[in-house]
Amino acid sequence: MTEFAAETTMARDAGISTRHRIKLGILAVALLIAAVLLLGPTWVRPAQLDPESPRAAQHALAIFVVCLALWSTNLIAQSFTGLLAVALLPTFGVTTAWQSFAYFGNTAVFFILGVFVLATATIHTGLSKRMTLILLQRFDRHPRLLVAGVVCSSAFLAMWMPEHAVAAMMFPIVLEIADSLGLKKLESGYAKALFLGLAWGAIIGGVATFLGGARAPLALGLLQDAFRGPDGQPIYQVSFLGWMRASMPIVIILTAVAVFTLLRFVRWEINDITPATRMLNQRVAALGPMSSAERRLAVVGLGTIACWIFLGHRVDLSVIAVLGAVAVSAFRIADWRDIQGYVNWGVIVMYGGAIALGSAMKDTHAMHWVAEQVLPGGGASPVMLLVAMSALTIALSSAISNAAAVAVLLPIGFALGGQTDPAINPVTMTYVVALSSGLAFALPISSPPNAICYASGYYSLGQVPKYGVPMTVISWVVVVLVILVYWPLVGVDYTVPAAASAVGM
Repeated sequence: MTEFAAETTMARDAGISTRHRIKLGILAVALLIAAVLLLGPTWVRPAQLDPESPRAAQHALAIFVVCLALWSTNLIAQSFTGLLAVALLPTFGVTTAWQSFAYFGNTAVFFILGVFVLATATIHTGLSKRMTLILLQRFDRHPRLLVAGVVCSSAFLAMWMPEHAVAAMMFPIVLEIADSLGLKKLESGYAKALFLGLAWGAIIGGVATFLGGARAPLALGLLQDAFRGPDGQPIYQVSFLGWMRASMPIVIILTAVAVFTLLRFVRWEINDITPATRMLNQRVAALGPMSSAERRLAVVGLGTIACWIFLGHRVDLSVIAVLGAVAVSAFRIADWRDIQGYVNWGVIVMYGGAIALGSAMKDTHAMHWVAEQVLPGGGASPVMLLVAMSALTIALSSAISNAAAVAVLLPIGFALGGQTDPAINPVTMTYVVALSSGLAFALPISSPPNAICYASGYYSLGQVPKYGVPMTVISWVVVVLVILVYWPLVGVDYTVPAAASAVGM
């Protein structure tokens, strides 16, 4: 056994070493390309080239290549790559320092911050645990019903708070269910269904609204920065309800597919879940009545969501999010010390850097130059390009974080969309990339819920792609069907409207 364990450890270490060398190789190639772009002659010449800074587009492209390699390989934390982008832009004359840091202060960053504060307060007060237990208690009558309940509960909660927070707060409760049933690690099919259901539900529900993951606000921020009118105001807007109208068919269909897959294709050994039912009843009874802080937070949370839905067309979503976060302190629900330890500041920094880089690529027209090389004559139909961008986004999101995938691909999508005839509506491109980026099931690294649930130890690494790859392919098929069949019925236009006015879909 000792020799076998030593061999296993050596093999694992060798695998890690090989992966690390591959990542270093990717970075080395990116640095070589960047050096050629920075030191070589000027050959990146967009049609809209600024004569006062003729090398700005080429330098912006060099920085983009390096950041793409770092985001793809994760050799350094993605938040540090975001900071690096902000610093490199003025260093190589792409923007001024003032412009670079002004990009960083995009409204999407503050929307994300507000949502994180509200989600953290939900966990801090115990309201999240109460909601989770009460939801799961409604499904504790039969093994099949409980699996469906885990999927549906996590999907519903991920509509209103970040998906990784949903997975983290439901994980210990699902773990207690597995313990109460005496399920064995790496052997129990029922435990596998429970934890895969938790991960899949959180992933699916996370694309339903702006709140399930910060990739949606990031995409919206990139959209607003990329398309501004002469007065500096964003041309395109996306409302809270508009996003839900575009995304809900995907969420409903994939939730049903996830439940069917886990019930039909995962074999389990459990016919009676009475111990789990007893445990859930005991936990719900132990909760007691709602505390004053929970009630106040429920009012603040519901009020914030109502404002997003009914006032979002008049008041910027980020303003509402920040006011909701301030209300957490004003109503004495939680103070700053309670919040700061839970907020993922690295994500916020990464998104700020991604928006800064995307804005610089847009302002220098570097992405337009890339689009001209890829589609020199606008040689793709709008629908085919949207379908291809969806496939590319899902594939890339399976290997890197969905936020990094949005940061990399959405500016490219905007540029390519402008090359088709007729041009693709940027709002539709935003939907395609942002929604597709959230549907990564293939690997534990594909999304935080996948990683959290894999850490339970109830299923092996090889079993994640066994079920996750087919689920990823089905997700892409569903997105394509929604693009082709559903969106035209509800007025989601493929192409730019005749009058480029604000789009409040």
